[in-house]
Amino acid sequence: MILQPIDWAIIVLFFIILLSIGFIASRKAGKSTTNFFLSGRNMPWWLLGVSMVATTFSADTPNLVTDMVRTGGVASNWLWWAFLLTGMLTVFVYARLWNRSKVMTDLEFYELRYSGKMAAFLRGFRAIYLGFFFNVMVIASVSLAFIKIAGVMLGLQPAPALIIAAVIVVFYSGLGGLKSILWTDLFQFSFAMFGAIIAAILITRSPEIGGLEALFSHPDVADKLRFVPSVSQPELFLSIFLIPIAVQWWAAWYPGAEPGGGGYVAQRMLSAKNEDHAVGATLLFNFFHYALRPWPWIVVGLASLIVFPDIQSMVDKFPDVSRQYIQNDFAYPAMLKEFLPAGLLGLVVASLIAAYMSTTASQLNWGSSYLVNDFYGRFYNPQATEKQKVTFGRISTVALMFFSVLLALVLQNALQAFQYLLMIGAGTGLLYILRWFWWRINAFSEITAMLAAGSFSLVFILLENFVLKHTGANMVEIFGVTTSITYWNVIKFTSVVGLTSTSWIMVTFLTKPANDATLRDFYTKIKPGGPGWKAVIDKAKAENIELVKESDLRWDVPTGIICMILGSMAIYSILFTIGNVLYGQTAQAGIFLLITIISSILLHRFWRKLKRA
Repeated sequence: MILQPIDWAIIVLFFIILLSIGFIASRKAGKSTTNFFLSGRNMPWWLLGVSMVATTFSADTPNLVTDMVRTGGVASNWLWWAFLLTGMLTVFVYARLWNRSKVMTDLEFYELRYSGKMAAFLRGFRAIYLGFFFNVMVIASVSLAFIKIAGVMLGLQPAPALIIAAVIVVFYSGLGGLKSILWTDLFQFSFAMFGAIIAAILITRSPEIGGLEALFSHPDVADKLRFVPSVSQPELFLSIFLIPIAVQWWAAWYPGAEPGGGGYVAQRMLSAKNEDHAVGATLLFNFFHYALRPWPWIVVGLASLIVFPDIQSMVDKFPDVSRQYIQNDFAYPAMLKEFLPAGLLGLVVASLIAAYMSTTASQLNWGSSYLVNDFYGRFYNPQATEKQKVTFGRISTVALMFFSVLLALVLQNALQAFQYLLMIGAGTGLLYILRWFWWRINAFSEITAMLAAGSFSLVFILLENFVLKHTGANMVEIFGVTTSITYWNVIKFTSVVGLTSTSWIMVTFLTKPANDATLRDFYTKIKPGGPGWKAVIDKAKAENIELVKESDLRWDVPTGIICMILGSMAIYSILFTIGNVLYGQTAQAGIFLLITIISSILLHRFWRKLKRA
């Protein structure tokens, strides 16, 4: 099906509205870096929460979920569902701490928490590593999905498609900064969710699928509907459920799900009016992200197993698309092209473009904020004026987009990028959780964690390549496991987590902590509380220095953890209530709904206690 004039009209109208919103919201953005990167620290919780979820809803997200569903069933979504625990910990423990810090970026935290030249080095290195190299990889991975959408639905070659999108997204993100991005995110997320729901409804009602009941009873689909993998398949149960829910959520660093908060999530929290708005924004984000968004994509992914049972069937259907891009994640845009009528196809295409641009704009602004605040303004030109910083921010925005486009042209599938990002962040998560509450952690701890995770990941990748080159067998065959998600992946991930965690903990005890002045200033400003700071408080008290009043000694983290558990129960229960309703299992849906109600009532009670504290 070729796009009809009405489809193109909808897409063009979408771009006009998008650019208009970005232009209107851009006023005052160029006056200072605070306005450009943090919207003047005066944003409401609902707008920030929607922006967070819009950023995580990229064009590659439906493709990634489709890939997971096709290879491991619905239960394989635990690979990212497990990060809800990280998100709720951020809501009830770390959101207030970040808002109190009043830093420009989360990297500025390093010189607030640590001392000496190593703290400065860590800040500058992370600014280049995350702001440029890591950010380019993330943008490239979401650009890969856009390439597939443009190739299947618009008939555009990869390079022209990315250039057109890049020019538009760089224009409004570079012009208006974060405020422009926040308001365009609101429009784009609403548009993208509407498109995803409409697509799922039309595809399931098509004659080829025959409705939800026929879909879920189809032999190619029926064995992929479990919410949790069966223990009778221990390799799947271990790799896609037990390890993610027991280890991955706290051990791995991943954009948008950083243990302890960070990245563009921290940027949004720092932009909030106050602590309550920071908490409300992150709670809304987690509700939308985990409870409401997944099912339209899951339904389409399951339906794709009927229409395109294997990769070769997609290759045969789309001979004009490069074989490089046709993997399991290609099934999502293929299904849209196959079933959506004129008009609605243009709407859904525009919604996917909206998702791509939302994520890309946020990543560009976030990465640019690191390069400006934590490299250019901190080291290269400390005397730079606000105007010079904003100008450098706009230049770096263009540079980030340029290199991301180049990298996107060599990637192959979304799951490949997801798994690699998990690996290079494995083992660092525990440090990001504890650094607020344990005075002993220092800059050397962070540097060790970062280098160890990257090095150990590289060792395992080289091992895989060596075995393949010299034996002709991959690690799956070596271990005798035939499933697509294997014991080897578990061994690889947990080994990197264990080795990395051991490395940075050892270095923590072998090196000196931050100096007393830095530790005391941090504790006074952030008020983290807890037994991890007792040594600092006692030493100050011995010198007749009062860091905190007796009335402020109450530690609210245990209450925050209870809220985290109850909040996670509520959101998981909503997720499975919706799933059971779609499956037609009324009794199970009622049970999960009851759990949702009970956990929400208890959460409200403990949250009030937390706010009073």
